[in-house]
Amino acid sequence: MAWDFETDPEYQRKLDWADEFVREEVEPLDLVWEHEQFVPLEGARRAAIEPLKKQVREQGLWATHLGPDLGGQGYGQLKLALLNEILGRSSWAPIVFGCQAPDTGNAEIIAHYGTAEQKRRYLQPLLEGELFSSYSMTEPQAGADPTRFTTRATRDGDDWIINGWKFFSSNAKTAAFLIVMAVTNPDVSPYQGMSMFLVPTDTPGIDIVRNVGLYGEPLDGGSHALIHYDNVRVPAEALLGGEGQAFVIAQTRLGGGRIHHAMRTIGLAQQAVDMMCERALSRETAGSRLADKQFVQGYIADSYAQLAQFRLFVLNTAWKIDKYNDYKKVRKDIATAKIIMPTVLHDIAWRAMQVHGALGTTNEMPFFRMIHGAGVMGLADGPTEVHKGTVAKQVLRDYQPTDGMWPTQWIPAKQQAARAKFAEFLEHEAGNL
Repeated sequence: MAWDFETDPEYQRKLDWADEFVREEVEPLDLVWEHEQFVPLEGARRAAIEPLKKQVREQGLWATHLGPDLGGQGYGQLKLALLNEILGRSSWAPIVFGCQAPDTGNAEIIAHYGTAEQKRRYLQPLLEGELFSSYSMTEPQAGADPTRFTTRATRDGDDWIINGWKFFSSNAKTAAFLIVMAVTNPDVSPYQGMSMFLVPTDTPGIDIVRNVGLYGEPLDGGSHALIHYDNVRVPAEALLGGEGQAFVIAQTRLGGGRIHHAMRTIGLAQQAVDMMCERALSRETAGSRLADKQFVQGYIADSYAQLAQFRLFVLNTAWKIDKYNDYKKVRKDIATAKIIMPTVLHDIAWRAMQVHGALGTTNEMPFFRMIHGAGVMGLADGPTEVHKGTVAKQVLRDYQPTDGMWPTQWIPAKQQAARAKFAEFLEHEAGNL
């Protein structure tokens, strides 16, 4: 038996350090420099944050999503999952630990598919945390459906010329470069006819029309760009991977990232549980504590059960990724984690908000931010409904239709077969009557 639900002591010490470090040193950054995580460091922010990054490096926890050849630790997905659970409590924590999205996924695909020059120009500064990047894939008319993409890149001598529109290119306004997905061969399947390009954001023809904000942010004050690519000329060496490889590269990028998102969501949901329990023990109404009300007890029990199940499932999925070293073999479980994630966060945050009463609905508590985040998670990296279709197709591969009229578990037929199996005993029993 190889079952083990304990973390090895050496890594557990690192997790314990990270837990205290994030709580004491990193979470306060969320209150002082909110929404500035993806603004290049300078002045007071650089002075405050660079020493924190140094401590993370000294602990061997910097950019842990990458292998040793790229400055990471090669810890694997299970260890990453446990760390990301802690980092999920703070918006600044991924920056301080060098593993912020979308830069982690962008770094991974440049590491896998980039040329030596592309790695020198884009990957190394990205790994050092000295610049940010943007993944420019989805389009206004198509969302995340690549079969509906219309942004084109056409060859012109030694260059490519990009034309089209991209929507929700997160962090484009502060990014040093974009990874642009464009149709390069419209005459074949979209899955073979699209390519990716590394494009500096100061390239002529890139027009950030507006920066869409999430709910509660000012118009044009968000970080999700609508971009018009108007005859954007890039050299041939801007191509990432081979021509027509965009879809394969995209799948490489998204697999591990979905598990990281799931574990960070678990850390955030645990915060909501913690706040709900504290409130239940602290507040009295109608003659007793909220903790003594069965309705509130139900909220707490449901939240604990929901989060515990999800956490174990995600950790098991991370373990499978490490075991098989092949995202395709774990595709069903990764998609399932993506399906469950927004519901878990929404449900727990909503219950915690209810327990806090009117205060829970205000901007003085974080619950509506969590609830809104759950909605975002239901769409990011592919809509929940698309993943449900993926999971269903994967599950159905393990089954076969029946040949006859009745289901295989039809009781009359099974009973008849069982009686035939034990016929000699039944006959002997009848003879003794």
